[in-house]
Amino acid sequence: MGARLRVVLDQLTHVADADQAGAAIDLTMGLIDTAPAGCAVEAIVPAGSSVSLPGLADVRTLGLARRELAASWQLGIAPGVGGGLIHSASLMAPLVRHDRVHDNDQTTVTLWDLRAWETPDALSKTSVAWQRAMLKRAVKHADAVVVPSHAFASRLAEVAKLGERIRVIPGAAPRDFVVPLDAAARRDSLALPGRYLVLTGAPSSLEAGFRAAIAADADAVVLDAPEGAEPGITEIASAAGLPESRVHVREKLTVEDRAAVFAAASALVATDPGTSWPWRVVEAMTLGVPVVAVSSGVHRDVIADGGAVVAEGEIVDAVADAVGSGARRLSVLGSDRAKAFSWMSSAERVWGLHAEL
Repeated sequence: MGARLRVVLDQLTHVADADQAGAAIDLTMGLIDTAPAGCAVEAIVPAGSSVSLPGLADVRTLGLARRELAASWQLGIAPGVGGGLIHSASLMAPLVRHDRVHDNDQTTVTLWDLRAWETPDALSKTSVAWQRAMLKRAVKHADAVVVPSHAFASRLAEVAKLGERIRVIPGAAPRDFVVPLDAAARRDSLALPGRYLVLTGAPSSLEAGFRAAIAADADAVVLDAPEGAEPGITEIASAAGLPESRVHVREKLTVEDRAAVFAAASALVATDPGTSWPWRVVEAMTLGVPVVAVSSGVHRDVIADGGAVVAEGEIVDAVADAVGSGARRLSVLGSDRAKAFSWMSSAERVWGLHAEL
């Protein structure tokens, strides 16, 4: 009998982070599609959840709903989970003592960002405490901690004593991330202008993006804004010289709406240098949107030559090139670079990780 890889799918009903929830599903589908001969994929889900992915061998439904399960696992209490090979696309995992050598039990987890350590004020105190506690449990009990880039791995090594257990497996854009047929109607429903840049990053980092929008004679569409952050963001834009009427702040959008937004964007400007997987950067490159990003280890790892990675003081000039003479070149380079990231490839590497362990 071959190996059975058990994947934690904790956000099927209660979604705490839409990007990570989508990544977990996309990765699981990739694991099913790339399973070695004789191997299978199972799911571990909280109470009240249901999952129906083609090819999934089995589903273990636990006795606790997600919120209670998160609290239980934070305390190291994991009844009913069982052993075997367990992989989580987040820190949400039964991180308890197990015997990898004699019982072949393995538990691996994933970190997509280090905001709880680098910018804790951007998160709730509950979220920060939970993430820090779960990483401490991972230091004690995880067989590997997966991160999406080498720069991320170097930074995590400074945060936690994990030694050689840190492994790099990148993420990707959502499966079949394409421009929807009703893209124009979706942009109309979002009340977007005719010409705009897309900005992503913590509100405090957006000023350079607003100045770039002024220079490019474009509006600014800010994605993934925290709830209630719009007044503060428009104030930053106004201070940079961009009128409030030309600032369009949007919170989390659906995958289809994001694709529609990118389809008409002149460029994406990523202004946050923090240690986080740049979800929107990869999506923009996938659709051929020119990318300009502030220099950081993660941006250099992920974008490479697929966009302009520049110092903060050079963003305005880089955007001017990206929406002008350099638009076609950056679009092609970004599209080519995006091909390096796929959930099938990531899934193959997850299978390889567990085989190595």
